[in-house]
Amino acid sequence: MSAARQIFGAVQRRSFSASTRQASKVTVLGAAGGIGQPLSLLLKLNPRVSELALYDIRMAPGVAADISHINTKSHVKGYGATPSELAECLKGSDIILIPAGVPRKPGMTRDDLFNTNASIVRDLAKAAAKSAPEANVLVISNPVNSTVPICAEVYKAAGVYNPKRLFGVTTLDVVRASRFISQLKSTDPANENITVIGGHSGATIVPLLSQSGYELKGEELDNYVHRVQFGGDEVVQAKEGAGSATLSMAMAGARFAESLLKAAQGQKGVIEPTFVDSPLFKDQGCDYFASNVELGPNGVEKIHPVGKITPFEQKLLDVCVGDLAKNIAKGVQFVKENP
Repeated sequence: MSAARQIFGAVQRRSFSASTRQASKVTVLGAAGGIGQPLSLLLKLNPRVSELALYDIRMAPGVAADISHINTKSHVKGYGATPSELAECLKGSDIILIPAGVPRKPGMTRDDLFNTNASIVRDLAKAAAKSAPEANVLVISNPVNSTVPICAEVYKAAGVYNPKRLFGVTTLDVVRASRFISQLKSTDPANENITVIGGHSGATIVPLLSQSGYELKGEELDNYVHRVQFGGDEVVQAKEGAGSATLSMAMAGARFAESLLKAAQGQKGVIEPTFVDSPLFKDQGCDYFASNVELGPNGVEKIHPVGKITPFEQKLLDVCVGDLAKNIAKGVQFVKENP
């Protein structure tokens, strides 16, 4: 547990300020799933969270009862699978995390998940747009390259779309890129922070190793990039069909939520990579793109450009943009055909 506390830079007994600025309701949609349970646990350990609302189609009240026994100050409540319970769960939320959906199995790509998860995310986005239109929405459900555009289209249809409040969580790509380079260079992974841009599946994931001051060559570089891009497959295969990257994804989701809470509560210079409505590659059909984003009280404060990259990284980026544009279009088309 001490390691988890270090992640959030706070001790368990820290007291909350009485100011309303410190009061934060965080909601998890899909809280009883493989990502949802450890994500909810980590959020319960976060002293910036004052109220934790958990929803799922089953077991959310049980998960809430379980983690409510943990001796931190936040209030936890679980909600059942009815429209009225979902609405109540969402009401007053500052942050909504959406890990709901089905996990990948061996041989499946993130796109294989599309038909099932697209409908789930669309329906949850409709409820969120109605009950908590001003909340920050953090999309974890795969394929993120398509589910973020689905959320955006739902919010646009409801007349409440704010591009500064919608995020695709790509933090796990940074976590992996940082961990994997530390293994190659025998460094402390906590001190590594590799910039990763693009999207959140396969070839759309582009680690910018050159910007960290490292240089790999030849096969070592190819292997490193492949492992960052397809690290999820490593986990799916190792779990032999019993799940995907749920624990590491939960940690990554909790890390991004923590960054957003820090920024909302006044901390300056909070920068995280995230998949957002971005101007960087709109002219190439990518209305959404992951790059370093400065966070603030209103969500997206500033979108940083890609910056200087190597010819090798440029080739990766060219492939990324082509694939990503198709993923985004798929999400937009889904909502048009299935409003």
